[in-house]
Amino acid sequence: MIIIATLPAADLDRAKAWYSKIFGIEPVGAGAMGGLWYEIDGSRFLLYPSEHAGTNQATAAGMQVEDVEATVAELRARGASFEEYDFGDGLRTVDGIITLPTGQKAAWLKDSEGNILGIAPADL
Repeated sequence: MIIIATLPAADLDRAKAWYSKIFGIEPVGAGAMGGLWYEIDGSRFLLYPSEHAGTNQATAAGMQVEDVEATVAELRARGASFEEYDFGDGLRTVDGIITLPTGQKAAWLKDSEGNILGIAPADL
């Protein structure tokens, strides 16, 4: 069994342009119902047309990276904006990055369609 992320897009062309600009990726194929397949480092996800894009208030997909701070800096340089969250008890993002009690860092951004994407180390 393989689990993949499926991300809704109200405007597939806008989403395609955003993923190209921010992540430097292009679709690797077309989905059966008009969506677009993407692949990053062997992981696939589907962007599909939906009027419900951006309505999920939780992380829709997560990315595991070696260095959260370096990845955030790289994506910011490409135009990404990172979310600020306050989880209470002093646990909050600072300049888009949270430092967890374990010392690990994580960050969240929204794509052009309002889907929340998480960035975290592989061992989180």
